[in-house]
Amino acid sequence: MSSPWAQTLVEEFVTHLARERDLSEHTVRAYRGDVLGCLTWCVEETAAEDLREITLADLRSWLGEQSRSGVARSTLARRSAGVRTFFAWARRTGRVEVDPSVRLASPRRNRTLPDVLSAGAATELLDIAAVAADDDDPVHIRNRAVLELLYATGIRVGELCGLDVDDVDSPRQVVRVLGKGRTERIVPFGEPAARAVGEWLASGRPRLATAASGHALFLGRRGGRVDQRQVRTVVHELLRHVPDAPDVGPHALRHSAATHLLDGGADLRMVQELLGHSSLATTQIYTHVSAERLRRSYEQAHPRA
Repeated sequence: MSSPWAQTLVEEFVTHLARERDLSEHTVRAYRGDVLGCLTWCVEETAAEDLREITLADLRSWLGEQSRSGVARSTLARRSAGVRTFFAWARRTGRVEVDPSVRLASPRRNRTLPDVLSAGAATELLDIAAVAADDDDPVHIRNRAVLELLYATGIRVGELCGLDVDDVDSPRQVVRVLGKGRTERIVPFGEPAARAVGEWLASGRPRLATAASGHALFLGRRGGRVDQRQVRTVVHELLRHVPDAPDVGPHALRHSAATHLLDGGADLRMVQELLGHSSLATTQIYTHVSAERLRRSYEQAHPRA
């Protein structure tokens, strides 16, 4: 069990994250768990009675024990980053004189290329959604609009679920998106997505809307705001009808949009802005995807590959 002083400090820290840095509830919850886990380990293993007693060696031992227990590198990197953020805050607010986490290194993440659909598979998926919408079921009309907008914009599924009707500017064909850290960006979309969203707003949404729907753009069959689980189910179900397509979730449409933009000659920084990445390094993973796809095509087609 964690010490009362550790719990108090962590709650003060997450209050700072939520109120002053305006981080999302999900992010705050992750920070709370990571930092409290670290401090609890230090209390139990080193008998630390105060934050000032925790050393760099303690933090390295904590990280090392997690690594030996099989925690994934990506999780270790996130936890060490959270602990560094916590101690930087503690140092800045006078809770410690020296920050012991300054030299706490994060393990390098195993870089894996994201799953993407080929341009042909993405087109076929959207064609299948369009055919399904021909039955005039408002949920099928919604599904088509959801998939078209996800692929057209590359927005995150959580961002899509949080959209309100007023976030869509149909004449300009742009959507206002509230991203990570509550940062706002404007993302354009093309004519197919504009038609699908327009049909949803004109004939789909009015049949599902209730007094409790509020301003939510996409609704479930009972009139509530659509959630991420529903969107994932839609993507999985429709992808089953696309031959040889990987079984991926809605986030793959974001990966696919970014990869296809770069394949088509889009500028990397433009793609970064569209996706809402704070770092260009995050966007650069898609250049590796494009290069890998090129290599596979070369090896299949060239007689001396």
